[in-house]
Amino acid sequence: MAFVNIYFSLGSNLGDRKKNISEALSRMDEAFGSHYSALSRLIETKPMGFSGGKFMNAAVLYRIPAPVGEDELPAMTILRKVKGIEREMGRTDAPEYDSEGNRIYHSRVIDIDILFYGSERIDLPVLTIPHKGIASRPFVMIPLQEIAKPSLKKAFPEYFNN
Repeated sequence: MAFVNIYFSLGSNLGDRKKNISEALSRMDEAFGSHYSALSRLIETKPMGFSGGKFMNAAVLYRIPAPVGEDELPAMTILRKVKGIEREMGRTDAPEYDSEGNRIYHSRVIDIDILFYGSERIDLPVLTIPHKGIASRPFVMIPLQEIAKPSLKKAFPEYFNN
């Protein structure tokens, strides 16, 4: 059976932030049918691009059986699962953009982003992997550096050779 390593970023700046991340991880374990393989420490960061409460952020690695025989791109299946978890936990804001096409960010109970899906590079309107802008986001890179496997660093040296 083939397995795939999927790295995620988690963030929360509303309510009990640590509990929100813990709950998201439990729901992800259930959705993926396995416990995560690695979890970074939690770090506290200021919001980027908007004003709001401080975030708790973490990175997590899941090693799951690679979905096969699905009608959609396997990474899209994973995206649907994590976006479902966000909604179940109370996230209601839809992506919003300004007149120049830049994303407008808001406070949120939970944010789950797919950072890397194996060694794939995906560029679709609803999913970009590696996730856009991660190299310039310390709240992503600091936790990710803690759990990144050598295989990830080799596949994406532009993010790890510095």
